[in-house]
Amino acid sequence: MSSLFNEFDAVSSKQWKQQVQYELKGADYNDTLVWESPEGIKVKPFYHVDEFKEPIASGGKAASFTICQNIYVQDVEKSAGRALSTLKRGAESIRFTIPAEDTNVEKLLARLPKDVSVYFNLGFLSIDFVKKLDAIAAVNGANYFVLLDPIGQLAKDGNWFTNLETDIEALNTIALACTNIHFLGVDSTTYQNAGANIVQQIAYTLAHANEYFNRVATVGKPVTLQVAVGSNYFFEIAKIRAIRLLFGIIAKEYDHNYDCHIIATPTKRNKTLYDYNVNMLRTTTECMSAILGGADAVANLAYDALYHKDNEFGDRIARNQLLVLKHESYFDKVDNPADGAYYIEELTQQLAEKALVLFKDIEDNGGFLTQLKEGTIQRKIVESAAREQELFDSGKEVLLGTNKYPNKNDRMSSDLELYPFVKANPRKTLIIPIIEKRLAEKMEQERLEAEKTGNN
Repeated sequence: MSSLFNEFDAVSSKQWKQQVQYELKGADYNDTLVWESPEGIKVKPFYHVDEFKEPIASGGKAASFTICQNIYVQDVEKSAGRALSTLKRGAESIRFTIPAEDTNVEKLLARLPKDVSVYFNLGFLSIDFVKKLDAIAAVNGANYFVLLDPIGQLAKDGNWFTNLETDIEALNTIALACTNIHFLGVDSTTYQNAGANIVQQIAYTLAHANEYFNRVATVGKPVTLQVAVGSNYFFEIAKIRAIRLLFGIIAKEYDHNYDCHIIATPTKRNKTLYDYNVNMLRTTTECMSAILGGADAVANLAYDALYHKDNEFGDRIARNQLLVLKHESYFDKVDNPADGAYYIEELTQQLAEKALVLFKDIEDNGGFLTQLKEGTIQRKIVESAAREQELFDSGKEVLLGTNKYPNKNDRMSSDLELYPFVKANPRKTLIIPIIEKRLAEKMEQERLEAEKTGNN
């Protein structure tokens, strides 16, 4: 192999650039081929090893990941049966969303294989409920991730479960009493789904986690980060790598020597109601970014999740997308697959550097919670979302089938089982909540209205 490549002369980055400049026939290199991302990163047409003064520290990990199935628990018996069924059909871990504290969790978990990782998104904060999960984990030797995140609750809902002191005290009690489970989560999906740019997403995720390091006395298990993945393929790979890299740096300052555990899911922000099958293409590339970026688990989003209740067909398609990536495309067979890709390495470094600057600015101005209470975080996200919305509305950011090449014959008004738009919920809140909103909502509402009036 070495002798084969020795037959070719090395080509420097300077030589490549001269050749590119020649092919441009006088056009300016920077104006023509270098573009700037919303995060202020200038993307070059090619990257070369001789542009790097020293090797960049890897932000990745082996691409081994579990296929995670989301299950909303309403009926315990049906949810338990569904979990078993999906495991037989290719799922490798389960993420239960449990809205009520009186859920019979013993019955829910009784038939699950002991070696299956289970994630719990709770719609409440209960010490007794978490202790119950810890006891079950101890008996079964099970791997449970209880994604407790009062700060995420505050950011998304505008209110704590109870209040700051009580919620943090509950986490500290759980940290000491529950040693058989992973008990701490950071839900950063809200920031992506609301329109934060990638640098903001990384910095807010870290600042969010840093509040727990400052307030929870003992974090003796890996912290689970829930991350939403967008459509900017290489940037999203670099985003997950940068999160892992920076988390490790910050965690060591607190003598927390565990790597973070990342569970990724496709964003809702670019998903559409009309021409919904395109959502499968979007989620496929987003899952690829998650895997190549080093996510520990990937929970795909069903193509019809915006407007249909959970259903077997949508779940099966979403699960099969991941099965194809894992078992037919062999995405989990290569260690650190993005390492050595100069473009991704450069993006990882630049995103990490910019996010670290923003993280430090947040900490210098009182920390994440202070900036949430002041509305600074919300304002920055709204500003970023507005810039992206303007690109979409002007057609510069394209969602096929929606703002480009729409099928005028599509009809969706009779197929809506769920309300797919931002819901108004007037109530008193402690802070302004961060509102998740899709890019296509206004356009879709206009089309639905036109369906009703017969003007479409």
